[in-house]
Amino acid sequence: MSREVRVRFAPSPTGPLHIGGVRTALYNYLFAKKYQGKFILRIEDTDQARYVPGAEMYIKDSLDWLGITPDESPWNPGAVGPYRQSERKPDYMKYALSLVEKGLAYYAFDTAEELEAMRERLTAARVVQPQYNSITRMQMKNSLTLPEDEVKERLASGEPYVIRVKIPRKEEVRLHDQIRGWVMVHSSTLDDKVLMKSDGMPTYHLANIVDDHLMGITHVIRGEEWLPSAPLHVLLYRYFGWEDTMPEFAHLPLLLKPDGNGKLSKRDGDRLGFPVFPIDWKNETTGETASGFREQGYLPEALLNFLAFLGWNPGDDRELFTKEELIEAFSIERIGKAGTKFDIAKAKWYNEQYLRAKSDAELAPYVQGSAEKDGFQISGETAEAIAALTKGRVSFPAEMWQESRFIVIAPEKFDEQVVSKKWNADAVQVLSAYQEKLDSFEGQFYAVTAKLLLESTAEAEGIKLGKVMQAVRLSVTGLGAGPDLMEIFAILGPQEVARRIRFALESLPLAQ
Repeated sequence: MSREVRVRFAPSPTGPLHIGGVRTALYNYLFAKKYQGKFILRIEDTDQARYVPGAEMYIKDSLDWLGITPDESPWNPGAVGPYRQSERKPDYMKYALSLVEKGLAYYAFDTAEELEAMRERLTAARVVQPQYNSITRMQMKNSLTLPEDEVKERLASGEPYVIRVKIPRKEEVRLHDQIRGWVMVHSSTLDDKVLMKSDGMPTYHLANIVDDHLMGITHVIRGEEWLPSAPLHVLLYRYFGWEDTMPEFAHLPLLLKPDGNGKLSKRDGDRLGFPVFPIDWKNETTGETASGFREQGYLPEALLNFLAFLGWNPGDDRELFTKEELIEAFSIERIGKAGTKFDIAKAKWYNEQYLRAKSDAELAPYVQGSAEKDGFQISGETAEAIAALTKGRVSFPAEMWQESRFIVIAPEKFDEQVVSKKWNADAVQVLSAYQEKLDSFEGQFYAVTAKLLLESTAEAEGIKLGKVMQAVRLSVTGLGAGPDLMEIFAILGPQEVARRIRFALESLPLAQ
């Protein structure tokens, strides 16, 4: 590419970052890294009424956790700052006034009541889409309809006003979207959007165009919900004389509910029992909370891989990609137009694959952390053994400890259903003999050793091992099913296995 690729993710700090926004950030990041460019985070906080304390840091923490940290941001500024729109306020008015001077924007003094009366008149006249546009503006109170002296007087007196863009009445606006191809909109369908609000803050439409230009943004990769605004943005680039450096546009497909019926929302996640935010959120002002993927046990690399495939595909059958492999394979051309169903079962599948691919040493801290929350301190060696035993059976790191607590905590209660069906005279006979052999066992006690000893014991007692195997598990773990039993025996050691069997023999009544 002739220019350095510069893309931006520009969220508003109005609450927790939705997972759809995370996907947008990810696609921007992958594209920038693919072309050795820059990924920029810009905080669009011009709507001060909706600003939520803590939301900015939430955005930063979410991106950092996922490993898609921006090259430039409010916390790591580059040469084109500030990176918060509220800190760029003086620039916006200057650019808005330049459009007024060119006759491409105008002052509007209409009150809220007058705007509502206009909409009611249009609705009564059966206008399908009542709006302030190239026709209705000539019936309103603005610098196009008022005498110049009166406009100056109103401005000098401090009367509240907004600055609106002047949309041409009959013109076809064209833009090329890298995902959707050519998009054509007739200007008669567009309204004269407000560029500067009465509080002196810009709207999204003005601020994002000015900022993208000043920050040298080459590609705007954003959600489909902004596609209707894109023709206005194209017009603004033309009005400012920035057509030659206007960025390429790519509008991403929506993330849909699991049934495909509408856009994914927090309510859907709450209803169906899964998060729609990257990390846990709490609004310190209202007390509102929301659960996150991180706290529910999703690994960041698994979540990234899952999100990358929500709308994009590599063109082959591969599903597992490291971040570096995603960067190498990513292309905007392979992003689809249609919305993508949010399949939480697939997210869980990705988590399982990444969990199983980790070494036991990497997983040991997760096991130790879960045990500590449960009030137990376990060694790194025991934690690694538990990870090896359980990682192929679980979806989330915390489940490794949940699946194997009995290794550290000897059972005092036993699965009553298994007791009633499997705790019989044959089981007691084999276990009594096995316990005696374990008490006198010396040497290395491996899983294969434990198994051979158990098999020979059952054979010597003339009882088929398969008939009593569930009772053997019950005596040591308290459960009727679980991870590989002989591996459990190897972790516990012969004396501890014997002690547990002895307790079960003393505690459990024979099945009737």
